[in-house]
Amino acid sequence: MTATTAASYEDSQRAAATRHRRVGARNGATGALFAAPFLVLFLVLFLAPLGYAAYLSLFQTKIVGGTTFVGLDNYLKAVQDPLLVRGVVRVATFFVIQVPVMLLLALLFALALDSGLVRLARVVRLGIFVPYAVPSVVASLMWGYLYGPDYGPFAQLSRAFDLPVPRFLSEGWMLGSLANVVTWEFVGYNMIILYAALRAIPGDLYEAAAVDGAGAWRIAWSIKLPALRPALLLALMFSVIGSFQLFNEPNLLQRIAPDVIDSAYTANLYAYTLAFTGQQTNYAAAVSFLLGLVIVIVSYAVLLTANRRRTP
Repeated sequence: MTATTAASYEDSQRAAATRHRRVGARNGATGALFAAPFLVLFLVLFLAPLGYAAYLSLFQTKIVGGTTFVGLDNYLKAVQDPLLVRGVVRVATFFVIQVPVMLLLALLFALALDSGLVRLARVVRLGIFVPYAVPSVVASLMWGYLYGPDYGPFAQLSRAFDLPVPRFLSEGWMLGSLANVVTWEFVGYNMIILYAALRAIPGDLYEAAAVDGAGAWRIAWSIKLPALRPALLLALMFSVIGSFQLFNEPNLLQRIAPDVIDSAYTANLYAYTLAFTGQQTNYAAAVSFLLGLVIVIVSYAVLLTANRRRTP
Protein backbone atom coordinates (compact mmCIF):
# COMPACT_ATOMS: atom_id res chain seq x y z
CA MET A 1 0.00 0.00 0.00
CA THR A 2 2.89 2.34 0.77
CA ALA A 3 4.63 1.55 -2.54
CA THR A 4 1.39 2.16 -4.45
CA THR A 5 0.89 5.51 -2.72
CA ALA A 6 4.49 6.53 -3.47
CA ALA A 7 4.09 5.58 -7.14
CA SER A 8 0.87 7.53 -7.40
CA TYR A 9 2.55 10.53 -5.81
CA GLU A 10 5.45 10.33 -8.27
CA ASP A 11 3.03 10.07 -11.19
CA SER A 12 1.12 13.13 -10.01
CA GLN A 13 4.39 15.05 -9.59
CA ARG A 14 5.50 14.15 -13.12
CA ALA A 15 2.12 15.16 -14.50
CA ALA A 16 2.26 18.47 -12.64
CA ALA A 17 5.79 19.12 -13.94
CA THR A 18 4.67 18.33 -17.49
CA ARG A 19 1.72 20.70 -17.19
CA HIS A 20 4.03 23.36 -15.75
CA ARG A 21 6.44 23.00 -18.69
CA ARG A 22 3.58 23.21 -21.18
CA VAL A 23 2.18 26.31 -19.52
CA GLY A 24 5.63 27.88 -19.41
CA ALA A 25 6.23 27.13 -23.08
CA ARG A 26 2.81 28.51 -24.01
CA ASN A 27 3.40 31.67 -21.99
CA GLY A 28 6.84 32.07 -23.53
CA ALA A 29 5.41 31.74 -27.02
CA THR A 30 2.70 34.27 -26.20
CA GLY A 31 5.23 36.72 -24.80
CA ALA A 32 7.43 36.34 -27.88
CA LEU A 33 4.41 36.91 -30.10
CA PHE A 34 3.53 40.15 -28.31
CA ALA A 35 7.16 41.34 -28.38
CA ALA A 36 7.69 40.45 -32.04
CA PRO A 37 6.20 43.68 -33.55
CA PHE A 38 8.48 45.85 -31.42
CA LEU A 39 11.53 43.70 -32.15
CA VAL A 40 10.85 43.81 -35.89
CA LEU A 41 10.38 47.59 -35.88
CA PHE A 42 13.46 48.02 -33.68
CA LEU A 43 15.49 45.96 -36.11
CA VAL A 44 14.17 47.63 -39.27
CA LEU A 45 13.98 51.23 -38.05
CA PHE A 46 16.95 51.39 -35.67
CA LEU A 47 19.54 48.62 -35.93
CA ALA A 48 19.50 48.30 -39.71
CA PRO A 49 19.93 52.08 -40.37
CA LEU A 50 22.59 52.19 -37.65
CA GLY A 51 24.49 49.36 -39.26
CA TYR A 52 24.20 50.96 -42.68
CA ALA A 53 25.48 54.26 -41.32
CA ALA A 54 28.45 52.46 -39.76
CA TYR A 55 29.14 50.87 -43.14
CA LEU A 56 28.95 54.23 -44.93
CA SER A 57 31.33 55.85 -42.44
CA LEU A 58 34.12 53.53 -43.59
CA PHE A 59 34.01 54.73 -47.20
CA GLN A 60 34.60 57.95 -49.07
CA THR A 61 32.93 59.01 -52.31
CA LYS A 62 35.03 61.12 -54.67
CA ILE A 63 34.13 62.79 -57.93
CA VAL A 64 37.13 61.13 -59.51
CA GLY A 65 37.69 57.58 -58.40
CA GLY A 66 34.23 56.73 -57.11
CA THR A 67 33.68 55.15 -53.71
CA THR A 68 36.73 53.81 -51.93
CA PHE A 69 37.29 52.14 -48.59
CA VAL A 70 39.13 54.48 -46.21
CA GLY A 71 38.71 52.69 -42.88
CA LEU A 72 38.82 55.09 -39.94
CA ASP A 73 40.04 58.10 -41.95
CA ASN A 74 36.64 59.80 -41.69
CA TYR A 75 36.73 59.46 -37.91
CA LEU A 76 40.27 60.83 -37.69
CA LYS A 77 39.24 63.75 -39.85
CA ALA A 78 36.16 64.42 -37.69
CA VAL A 79 38.20 64.44 -34.46
CA GLN A 80 40.40 67.15 -35.95
CA ASP A 81 37.54 69.12 -37.52
CA PRO A 82 37.39 72.54 -35.78
CA LEU A 83 33.75 73.06 -36.84
CA LEU A 84 32.68 69.83 -35.16
CA VAL A 85 34.71 70.53 -32.04
CA ARG A 86 33.24 74.02 -31.81
CA GLY A 87 29.71 72.64 -32.16
CA VAL A 88 30.27 70.02 -29.44
CA VAL A 89 31.72 72.63 -27.07
CA ARG A 90 28.74 74.91 -27.74
CA VAL A 91 26.14 72.24 -26.96
CA ALA A 92 28.13 71.24 -23.86
CA THR A 93 27.97 74.85 -22.71
CA PHE A 94 24.26 74.86 -23.50
CA PHE A 95 23.83 71.72 -21.38
CA VAL A 96 25.72 73.12 -18.40
CA ILE A 97 23.67 76.33 -18.39
CA GLN A 98 20.21 75.26 -19.52
CA VAL A 99 19.65 71.87 -17.89
CA PRO A 100 20.14 72.96 -14.23
CA VAL A 101 17.75 75.88 -14.72
CA MET A 102 15.15 73.65 -16.39
CA LEU A 103 15.34 70.89 -13.76
CA LEU A 104 15.23 73.41 -10.91
CA LEU A 105 12.06 74.98 -12.32
CA ALA A 106 10.52 71.54 -12.86
CA LEU A 107 11.40 70.58 -9.27
CA LEU A 108 9.89 73.74 -7.82
CA PHE A 109 6.68 73.31 -9.83
CA ALA A 110 6.39 69.65 -8.82
CA LEU A 111 6.91 70.44 -5.12
CA ALA A 112 4.41 73.28 -5.26
CA LEU A 113 1.75 71.12 -6.88
CA ASP A 114 2.39 68.25 -4.48
CA SER A 115 2.12 70.53 -1.45
CA GLY A 116 -1.61 70.95 -2.00
CA LEU A 117 -1.41 74.70 -1.46
CA VAL A 118 -1.87 75.61 -5.13
CA ARG A 119 -5.41 76.49 -6.12
CA LEU A 120 -6.79 74.87 -9.27
CA ALA A 121 -3.83 72.50 -9.21
CA ARG A 122 -5.07 70.48 -12.18
CA VAL A 123 -5.42 73.56 -14.34
CA VAL A 124 -1.99 74.81 -13.30
CA ARG A 125 -0.44 71.41 -13.95
CA LEU A 126 -1.99 71.27 -17.39
CA GLY A 127 -0.88 74.82 -18.15
CA ILE A 128 2.74 73.97 -17.26
CA PHE A 129 2.63 70.78 -19.32
CA VAL A 130 0.94 72.22 -22.43
CA PRO A 131 4.15 73.70 -23.98
CA TYR A 132 5.55 70.16 -24.23
CA ALA A 133 2.61 69.26 -26.48
CA VAL A 134 3.55 72.09 -28.85
CA PRO A 135 5.81 70.76 -31.65
CA SER A 136 9.34 72.12 -31.46
CA VAL A 137 8.98 73.56 -34.96
CA VAL A 138 5.95 75.60 -33.91
CA ALA A 139 7.62 76.65 -30.66
CA SER A 140 10.74 77.81 -32.52
CA LEU A 141 8.70 79.82 -35.02
CA MET A 142 6.64 81.39 -32.23
CA TRP A 143 9.70 82.39 -30.19
CA GLY A 144 11.44 83.55 -33.34
CA TYR A 145 8.59 85.99 -33.88
CA LEU A 146 8.76 87.12 -30.23
CA TYR A 147 12.51 87.62 -30.52
CA GLY A 148 12.22 89.57 -33.77
CA PRO A 149 14.07 92.92 -33.63
CA ASP A 150 11.69 94.61 -36.09
CA TYR A 151 8.12 93.44 -35.50
CA GLY A 152 8.44 91.35 -32.36
CA PRO A 153 6.35 92.43 -29.36
CA PHE A 154 9.42 92.91 -27.15
CA ALA A 155 10.97 95.22 -29.74
CA GLN A 156 7.71 97.18 -30.15
CA LEU A 157 7.31 97.63 -26.39
CA SER A 158 10.92 98.79 -26.10
CA ARG A 159 10.38 101.39 -28.80
CA ALA A 160 7.10 102.51 -27.24
CA PHE A 161 8.88 103.26 -23.94
CA ASP A 162 12.05 104.60 -25.61
CA LEU A 163 14.13 101.71 -24.31
CA PRO A 164 16.94 99.87 -26.09
CA VAL A 165 15.64 97.04 -28.26
CA PRO A 166 16.75 93.71 -26.77
CA ARG A 167 18.98 91.79 -29.16
CA PHE A 168 17.75 88.28 -28.49
CA LEU A 169 19.12 87.05 -31.82
CA SER A 170 22.58 88.57 -31.49
CA GLU A 171 25.68 86.42 -31.13
CA GLY A 172 26.02 87.10 -27.42
CA TRP A 173 22.37 86.35 -26.66
CA MET A 174 21.62 83.50 -29.06
CA LEU A 175 22.62 80.60 -26.82
CA GLY A 176 20.50 82.03 -24.00
CA SER A 177 17.59 82.55 -26.38
CA LEU A 178 17.79 78.91 -27.49
CA ALA A 179 18.00 77.81 -23.86
CA ASN A 180 14.84 79.78 -23.10
CA VAL A 181 12.95 78.06 -25.94
CA VAL A 182 14.04 74.57 -24.86
CA THR A 183 13.30 75.32 -21.21
CA TRP A 184 9.81 76.55 -22.11
CA GLU A 185 9.21 73.33 -24.06
CA PHE A 186 10.48 70.75 -21.58
CA VAL A 187 9.90 72.12 -18.07
CA GLY A 188 6.40 70.62 -18.07
CA TYR A 189 7.65 67.22 -19.23
CA ASN A 190 10.24 67.00 -16.46
CA MET A 191 7.74 68.39 -13.96
CA ILE A 192 5.36 65.49 -14.70
CA ILE A 193 8.17 62.97 -14.11
CA LEU A 194 9.02 64.51 -10.75
CA TYR A 195 5.39 65.01 -9.76
CA ALA A 196 4.62 61.34 -10.47
CA ALA A 197 7.56 60.33 -8.27
CA LEU A 198 6.25 62.56 -5.47
CA ARG A 199 2.79 61.04 -5.68
CA ALA A 200 4.33 57.57 -5.29
CA ILE A 201 5.76 58.39 -1.84
CA PRO A 202 3.74 56.57 0.86
CA GLY A 203 1.59 58.86 2.96
CA ASP A 204 2.70 57.05 6.12
CA LEU A 205 6.08 58.78 5.87
CA TYR A 206 4.43 62.20 5.95
CA GLU A 207 2.27 61.21 8.91
CA ALA A 208 5.25 59.87 10.85
CA ALA A 209 7.25 63.02 10.11
CA ALA A 210 4.35 65.22 11.21
CA VAL A 211 4.04 63.28 14.47
CA ASP A 212 7.76 63.87 15.08
CA GLY A 213 7.17 67.60 14.66
CA ALA A 214 8.61 68.07 11.15
CA GLY A 215 7.26 71.04 9.22
CA ALA A 216 6.61 71.38 5.51
CA TRP A 217 10.16 72.50 4.70
CA ARG A 218 11.71 69.69 6.74
CA ILE A 219 9.48 67.11 5.05
CA ALA A 220 10.41 68.45 1.62
CA TRP A 221 14.12 68.37 2.43
CA SER A 222 14.34 65.06 4.31
CA ILE A 223 11.65 62.97 2.58
CA LYS A 224 10.66 64.37 -0.79
CA LEU A 225 14.05 65.35 -2.19
CA PRO A 226 15.76 62.02 -1.33
CA ALA A 227 12.82 60.15 -2.86
CA LEU A 228 13.16 62.22 -6.04
CA ARG A 229 16.77 61.23 -6.77
CA PRO A 230 15.94 58.39 -9.21
CA ALA A 231 13.42 60.59 -11.05
CA LEU A 232 15.89 63.48 -11.17
CA LEU A 233 18.56 61.16 -12.54
CA LEU A 234 16.16 59.95 -15.22
CA ALA A 235 15.28 63.51 -16.21
CA LEU A 236 18.97 64.40 -16.25
CA MET A 237 19.79 61.50 -18.57
CA PHE A 238 17.03 62.55 -20.97
CA SER A 239 18.37 66.10 -20.85
CA VAL A 240 21.89 64.96 -21.72
CA ILE A 241 20.64 63.19 -24.82
CA GLY A 242 18.36 66.06 -25.83
CA SER A 243 21.00 68.74 -25.35
CA PHE A 244 23.61 67.07 -27.53
CA GLN A 245 20.96 66.38 -30.18
CA LEU A 246 19.89 70.03 -30.33
CA PHE A 247 18.71 70.62 -33.90
CA ASN A 248 15.20 71.96 -34.56
CA GLU A 249 15.50 75.23 -32.67
CA PRO A 250 18.82 76.43 -34.17
CA ASN A 251 17.85 75.12 -37.59
CA LEU A 252 14.71 77.27 -37.68
CA LEU A 253 16.19 80.34 -36.00
CA GLN A 254 18.98 80.20 -38.57
CA ARG A 255 16.49 81.60 -41.10
CA ILE A 256 16.02 84.65 -38.89
CA ALA A 257 19.64 85.12 -37.82
CA PRO A 258 21.84 83.57 -40.54
CA ASP A 259 24.82 85.72 -39.51
CA VAL A 260 24.79 84.24 -36.02
CA ILE A 261 23.74 80.62 -36.54
CA ASP A 262 25.89 78.97 -39.20
CA SER A 263 25.69 75.45 -40.57
CA ALA A 264 27.93 74.14 -37.75
CA TYR A 265 26.32 75.94 -34.83
CA THR A 266 25.57 72.58 -33.18
CA ALA A 267 27.09 69.19 -33.89
CA ASN A 268 23.76 67.73 -35.01
CA LEU A 269 23.12 70.64 -37.35
CA TYR A 270 26.63 70.21 -38.77
CA ALA A 271 26.03 66.51 -39.50
CA TYR A 272 22.72 67.36 -41.19
CA THR A 273 24.37 70.04 -43.34
CA LEU A 274 27.16 67.69 -44.38
CA ALA A 275 24.72 64.97 -45.42
CA PHE A 276 21.95 66.91 -47.14
CA THR A 277 23.63 70.12 -48.28
CA GLY A 278 27.25 69.17 -48.83
CA GLN A 279 26.40 65.64 -50.02
CA GLN A 280 29.20 64.26 -47.83
CA THR A 281 27.19 61.28 -46.65
CA ASN A 282 30.15 59.16 -45.57
CA TYR A 283 31.75 61.89 -43.51
CA ALA A 284 28.36 62.84 -42.00
CA ALA A 285 27.90 59.24 -40.87
CA ALA A 286 31.26 59.32 -39.08
CA VAL A 287 30.38 62.65 -37.45
CA SER A 288 27.05 61.22 -36.28
CA PHE A 289 28.73 58.18 -34.76
CA LEU A 290 31.24 60.36 -32.91
CA LEU A 291 28.39 62.51 -31.60
CA GLY A 292 26.65 59.36 -30.38
CA LEU A 293 29.88 58.33 -28.65
CA VAL A 294 30.07 61.72 -26.91
CA ILE A 295 26.47 61.28 -25.70
CA VAL A 296 27.26 57.82 -24.35
CA ILE A 297 30.38 59.04 -22.54
CA VAL A 298 28.65 62.05 -20.99
CA SER A 299 25.61 59.96 -19.98
CA TYR A 300 27.84 57.33 -18.39
CA ALA A 301 29.83 60.02 -16.55
CA VAL A 302 26.62 61.55 -15.18
CA LEU A 303 25.30 58.13 -14.14
CA LEU A 304 28.60 57.15 -12.52
CA THR A 305 28.80 60.42 -10.61
CA ALA A 306 25.24 60.07 -9.35
CA ASN A 307 25.82 56.48 -8.20
CA ARG A 308 29.02 57.43 -6.37
CA ARG A 309 27.19 60.17 -4.49
CA ARG A 310 24.48 57.73 -3.45
CA THR A 311 27.04 55.17 -2.23
CA PRO A 312 28.00 55.80 1.42
